[in-house]
Parts: sequence; C-alpha cells; structure tokens
Amino acid sequence: MPDYPRVTFTMADGAKIVLELRPDQAPNTVTSFLHLCRLGVYTGHSIQRIVPGYVIDASYNAFGDERAKYLIENESTSHGFPNHLKLEPGTIAMGGYGEMGIAGGEFFFPLAYSEKLQGNYPGFGTVVEGWETVAGWETVPTRAVKHPAGLPIEINEPVEPITIAAVDVETYGVDYPEPVKKEMRQVPPGWEG
Repeated sequence: MPDYPRVTFTMADGAKIVLELRPDQAPNTVTSFLHLCRLGVYTGHSIQRIVPGYVIDASYNAFGDERAKYLIENESTSHGFPNHLKLEPGTIAMGGYGEMGIAGGEFFFPLAYSEKLQGNYPGFGTVVEGWETVAGWETVPTRAVKHPAGLPIEINEPVEPITIAAVDVETYGVDYPEPVKKEMRQVPPGWEG
C-alpha cells in the first residue's frame, strides 16, 4: 500500500504544518481537500475562526472562493461511514452543514475532544509536524465577528492574520481525481456573495 498523502502548509511566518491524510477513513473528503490544495484555494488564505478550547476553523464562508462552494457527502459515523479517527488535538477534520451535506473544503483543527464533534464531522488526517504551531494559535489576540448570515456562532478572528503562504502536496504517485459532489439545492448560510 502506498504512503498516505501529505500536505505541507508553510505559514507566512515560516512555520510548517505537515498533514498526513487518511483516505482509508474519509476518501472523498481527502480527495476534496487535495483538489482545493491543487487549485490554490488555501494558498494566501488566513485562518478565520478561533474558539479556544474547541476548534481552529480555517473558514466559515467557503474561503470566499467560488471554487470551494460545493458540497460532498459527510463521511462521518453519524452519516453511515466507518470513520474511526478520534477528533482530538493533532487531527484535522472537515466542517459541515447538518442535513444539507458537508462543505467541500472547510477544514478545522480540534483543540479538545468533544462529543459534539466526534461522529458528526469526518476526521481525515493527522498533524505529523507542527502541532505546536497550531496549538499556539489558540492564545493569539482575536476580535469578535458576526456570522455573515446572522447565525449564533462564535467567531473570533485573529487580530494579526495567520496566513497560509504556500501549500505543497505529495501523493506518492497516487492519482486523486476531482471529488464526487452533491447537488446543492440550497446555498449554506454565509456563502452568499
């Protein structure tokens, strides 16, 4: 079996975060993440949401990028997938929109184990290098932001941007095609505009 694919985020401050992805746990989620990496959606993007003790969320508005505005199946146990990654510090997971499906690429880092997250959002990889960098973001100064659709969601945006400067993908020769997308009957809250 080939090595699991890896993605390296090089941050604007030079820090590196290396992710080992797990297509054995969430195959289409990994495919979607790699697809958006290759398109450059994450390059130049700043982390949008920090909830201390809970999550660091890369985006809540599909990165403000039309290329990321699609949905895929939610590959978590609550939706019938045999995904057994424990959502705890050191893992990466994909956010979602309940019964609507799941965002194609809005990933997050759990800062603690939470029963609210476990089983409802698909874990799709682990941080194999640079977790101390991610964990350090929990304590940076933030400012409160209202959700663009008015939802009662806590959004704390870093005062000083935490930006992904470059994204490198290594799939060890395995071809990952475009993700299988769901028909989107309704735009998720906050994706407008």
